[in-house]
Amino acid sequence: MKNFINKLSPKKIAFIVISLAFIFSSTAYIRYIIKDLPSIYSLEDYTPDLVTKIYDINGQPVTELFTERRALIPLKDIPIDLQNALLSIEDDKFFHHWGISLKGILRAAVNNIIKRKVAQGGSTITQQLAKIVFLTPERTFSRKLKELILTLQLEYHFTKSEILQLYLNQIYFGSGGYGAKAAAKVYFNKEISDLNLAECALLSGLVRAPNYYSPFKNYERALQRRSVVLKRMKDLKQITEEQEKAANEYPLINNRIPNSPAIAPYFVEYIRVLLEPKYGKLLYSGGLSIYTTLDIKAQLAAEEATSKYLAQFDQERLEQFILKKSTPVKVQCALLAIDPKTGGIRALVGGRNFRESQFNRALQAKRQPGSVFKPIIYTAALENGFTPTSIIDDSPLVYVNDGRNWRLVSRTTDYLATLPEEQVKDPMKVWSPANYKYKYNGKVTLRRALERSMNMCSIQILDTIGPNRAIGYARRLGITSPLTNTLSLALGSSEVTLLEITRAISVFANNGVLTEPYAIVRVEDNQGKVLEENIPQEREALSVQTCFIMTHLMEGVIQNGTGQAAKWIRRPAAGKTGTTNDFSDAWFLGFTPQLVAGVWVGYDDKSITLGEKNSGGKVAAPIWAEFIYGALKDKPVLDFKTPDSGIVFSLVEPKTGLLALTKTPGAYLEAYLKGTEPKDYYYQKEMESLYNRKELEEEQEEVPVLNSQSGKVESNASALPSETGTSLQPAQTVQEKEEEPTD
Repeated sequence: MKNFINKLSPKKIAFIVISLAFIFSSTAYIRYIIKDLPSIYSLEDYTPDLVTKIYDINGQPVTELFTERRALIPLKDIPIDLQNALLSIEDDKFFHHWGISLKGILRAAVNNIIKRKVAQGGSTITQQLAKIVFLTPERTFSRKLKELILTLQLEYHFTKSEILQLYLNQIYFGSGGYGAKAAAKVYFNKEISDLNLAECALLSGLVRAPNYYSPFKNYERALQRRSVVLKRMKDLKQITEEQEKAANEYPLINNRIPNSPAIAPYFVEYIRVLLEPKYGKLLYSGGLSIYTTLDIKAQLAAEEATSKYLAQFDQERLEQFILKKSTPVKVQCALLAIDPKTGGIRALVGGRNFRESQFNRALQAKRQPGSVFKPIIYTAALENGFTPTSIIDDSPLVYVNDGRNWRLVSRTTDYLATLPEEQVKDPMKVWSPANYKYKYNGKVTLRRALERSMNMCSIQILDTIGPNRAIGYARRLGITSPLTNTLSLALGSSEVTLLEITRAISVFANNGVLTEPYAIVRVEDNQGKVLEENIPQEREALSVQTCFIMTHLMEGVIQNGTGQAAKWIRRPAAGKTGTTNDFSDAWFLGFTPQLVAGVWVGYDDKSITLGEKNSGGKVAAPIWAEFIYGALKDKPVLDFKTPDSGIVFSLVEPKTGLLALTKTPGAYLEAYLKGTEPKDYYYQKEMESLYNRKELEEEQEEVPVLNSQSGKVESNASALPSETGTSLQPAQTVQEKEEEPTD
């Protein structure tokens, strides 16, 4: 060995040393590269990010959640024209090489040397797959070496068909379309199986540069690229010249779904907030199927109704903003509709524009409900001594604080003149609530008081039963927000959410059963396994008889009272209007046998008024009616079902609530809890000569029920309230307006 070395010249020794050093260093570098490579076996269980889909109650797609819009399909479901087109333009020797094209590598190497950087790769489809699945898009020699090693491993462990299937499901076609199936939907709004040759050629031409060749960006360039693909297919004898010509002549029809706002954005965000803590990243990349309670038809009706009426309202209010030299502000709204039988949320509008404000006014905002709270007060009254025809005195009320409690001291505002001026102006000492326009009606029935939303009557009812008892009923009906234990509760002074008050009203439509509103029916993984499932949560809150009577009374609000703007829908419906002090909030809560809905209209800034006379009956009721009409347009017209027992109907005179004869003007059938119906008759003196005792007895046979107690219940004018002993504070912030009926 020494002799051999001695015979070598210094140049040869240096060459040998350098060569050995290169070999050892190259081997070490390759070992280092291989050490950092991901395991090729992970592809056997590899699942790329999948789209999570949200469906409505009828299985119709609502929207998708994703990091990459993608759907997986087997190779057999991908049109052969698409497979051929892609191979012809990207890797026509795919089935003949072992993953690497030496000719392509040499060509790329020459270009890279000329440009002195990695500018071009001689990538086969297998190489592209290795890069997009395992590697970053960086252009370095080490990354290229990793790509070559992974490519060889892919070719060794997987068949050509498996590699092609993975590639077609993984590659990006642009415009949010990951994978061939998604691309077909994005560019042509078609299922992949429905693509023709021209469409397959266009999609294949996008792979090299999706943005550059996009038909949405440059129509002519997309056609030229399609032509290149078709020519290549013809040269490879994959299609005939006639097929090439026909495909080139095929018009590039843009069936892309317009970039319109997503359906139910506030509802979708609500779903996302509920599920993200449970599923994390899986919510966006796991291919989940989320089945919800939403009804797309009802949701579209809700969005159309709110958009239509609020745009009109903004236009009407614009002049007032200009006159005041203030910046115009768009009015806001919320609409919530639920199925009373299940509690499923069928429609949800949380505001005018989700992009401008994600604040959900249906679920998150608390506002004073005004008179939409009155049905809760009246429900408590019906189960505590009142009937639909109880007589209440609608006259002014003056309350004075004696230092411990509030006392009703007068039924006329004239009394205020006898008090010191400083006392009258002090809201902690004197409270004198009023009806809308200071209009009073004297003695009226409970029904008429509710239909016309008479404030004084509601206050007297609450005075009689006690605020504490009314709060108990509110809790039974699902109201969870704090409620003031004062007579101002009768005017809706305590703030609640639209969800709460709608849930409460739904009890009437559901025969006394309170259902918890919910939005998610079930969640499935990408294999169809159920991850969670929700069933309606319900509990009994009221008797079916009480609910029927309240429904019967609230039907009168729409037919004869402040809610007549909803009368035109021509189907049985019940509801209640609400308007708060200074017209800050306008409400309408109503229901049919199939659907319960609440509408709120107002400004986020509570100091901005809706404007004089813009009451719940004028602003919110038309939106409710338009929504209900659209949501139930193709549904059967159902009536409210009378309970099998416990309810009696009596023919009564409308002003006194006493039993009427069949010829009594205005007589109508009123519903009563059994045992509370009136027993006394109303008839005018001049009629007495026309009826002898026998004739009267004959008339009585036509009256449904007799032998009951008097229907007259006087309101209590004693100190406030006797039950709790709590020092009461008056409501200076809310005075429900008695609204004029609208046609």
